[in-house]
Amino acid sequence: MKIVETEIPGVLIIEPRLHGDHRGWFMESWQAQRYADAGIEGPFVQDNMTLSRHGILRGLHVQHPHAQGKLVQVMVGEVFDVAVDIRRGSPTFGKWAGVILSGENHRQFWVPPGFAHGYMVTSGEALFSYKCTDLYHPETEFGVRWDDPDIGIDWPVVGPPVLSEKDENAPLLKEIPAERLPEYGGE
Repeated sequence: MKIVETEIPGVLIIEPRLHGDHRGWFMESWQAQRYADAGIEGPFVQDNMTLSRHGILRGLHVQHPHAQGKLVQVMVGEVFDVAVDIRRGSPTFGKWAGVILSGENHRQFWVPPGFAHGYMVTSGEALFSYKCTDLYHPETEFGVRWDDPDIGIDWPVVGPPVLSEKDENAPLLKEIPAERLPEYGGE
C-alpha cells in the first residue's frame, strides 16, 4: 500500500495495492500490522455503511468525548471527503484536508480522533464505508457548519447541497465553546 501524507500531520490518504487479472481484482482493505506501521492503529470497534445520492452532504461531524478515528472508503460511486482539525491548541486548528474517494480509485482516508469529518456525494449515488475506533455516542456528537467561511472548504458544489436539519443548523467553529472541542495532544 502507498501512504500519501496531507498538509495536516496524521491525516492520511491510503492507496491499497490491487492485484488483478482477467477474473477481477483483490485488495487488502485492512491489515492491523501494516496500518499500525503507517500510524493507523485500532482497535476498530464499529463498522458503518451509508448509501447516499448525488448532492448529499453529510457533516461536519465529531464526537467529544469518545472521539472516533475513522478509516473511510467508497465501495461504489464517488465522494469528496474532508477532515477538519478542530483540536484546540493544534498548530493546524481550523485547517482542512480533502480527497476524492471512489469505487474506482479504491483510496481510503484516515481521519484521526479529534477531527470533524464530512463528505459530499459527487456521483449519482455512493456506498460509503468506514471503520471507527470508538462506538457511536449520540450524546457526545456535535457538528460544525459545512460552509464555515473561516474554514473555507472548497466543496465541489453545484447548487445547494442536500443537508439534514442537524447539519443545516450546525454552528460555526468560532461559535463552539473552547471547552467543548477536543484538545491537541502534541502528537
